[in-house]
Amino acid sequence: MNRLVLAASLVERAALRYTPAGLPALDSSLRHESEVSEDGRPRKVSLEIRAVAIGAVTRSLLALELGAPALFIGFLAPSRNKRGLLFHITSVEPAA
Repeated sequence: MNRLVLAASLVERAALRYTPAGLPALDSSLRHESEVSEDGRPRKVSLEIRAVAIGAVTRSLLALELGAPALFIGFLAPSRNKRGLLFHITSVEPAA
């Protein structure tokens, strides 16, 4: 199963574009910071990940303010140039 649920903040959002099929697409960057337990020891995790939203979910991402925390749900896929991974956002839920 390829499913990613990430609590993060929206730190960058590009201009809305359209795919060759005419679907709205929105490139963005997300920042996550947390402390997790690894082998019984605390570990701080801080990362920034590139993401894309395609279709109706772009409306949720456009409505989100930069810096706003949210829960991003989606999947990982190779980037277009096959150098690294890209998080494909399928759902956005405001942070509680």
